[in-house]
Amino acid sequence: MMRPVAIAYGRALRSQFSSRMLLLSIVPLLLSLALWGSLLYAGFQPLLDWLQGLFFEHDLYRTSGGILATLGLGFLKTLVVPLVAMLALLPLMIVTSLLFIGVGAMPAIARHVSRVQFPQLERREGGSFLGSLGVNLSGILVFALLWIVTLPLYALAPLALVVQAAIWGWLTARVMSYDALSIHASLEERRAIVRSRRRELLLIGTVSGLLGALPGVVWIGGALLSVVLFPVLAVLSIWLYLLIFIFTGLWFQYFCLQALADLRAGADVDAVPAP
Repeated sequence: MMRPVAIAYGRALRSQFSSRMLLLSIVPLLLSLALWGSLLYAGFQPLLDWLQGLFFEHDLYRTSGGILATLGLGFLKTLVVPLVAMLALLPLMIVTSLLFIGVGAMPAIARHVSRVQFPQLERREGGSFLGSLGVNLSGILVFALLWIVTLPLYALAPLALVVQAAIWGWLTARVMSYDALSIHASLEERRAIVRSRRRELLLIGTVSGLLGALPGVVWIGGALLSVVLFPVLAVLSIWLYLLIFIFTGLWFQYFCLQALADLRAGADVDAVPAP
């Protein structure tokens, strides 16, 4: 179970730092910055004003202050509204970045991996652009809902990290496995690999989920020092997310194409008549 995952990890790590893969993050980064730059410029202050009014109306300052004091985090009381806003925006930043990578970058990643590592692998076109878009959007919708539901767990940071990594593992395994196999595998082959390699795919997704928590830690941790740094930290977080998404895409691509090659090799062996 671990050896194919580790081999794919090593191959993805080598590819991640190639100039081609680093350049691949530029277009999704520019799209994300254009989207979030305009949204934050127009909507961040109104969002803070709305949340502040909500906290005053429902006496949430006293409630949140009591909870934070109980946890030994009373010094965060004055920052609770900006932190809530950032935690609410974080899943939206993640899902838009993932959507840009899944739709825009994964085909280039697939071409790169197949050319470098699997040049003889036949293309059977078991997926499509619309299929990828549907899988991405449906997975992202479920992810966003689960993220919002589990936001209160951030009061218990270790538990929140585990839960978010599990959610991330499910999402990336669902989205990346489709994109990784859509060009080369037939529909039946893709379903067979997803079914037989489910644990490995979830493992790769969960480890990627732990990596995906790092930009959020940088963002929220920096915001505790200065809310003024929010735009800079948002840009840095988006870029880190994109790099992690590209690495995750490479990891899934190498693993899934190797699994496909093994599946076809086994089928060829089974098709040979016994002497």
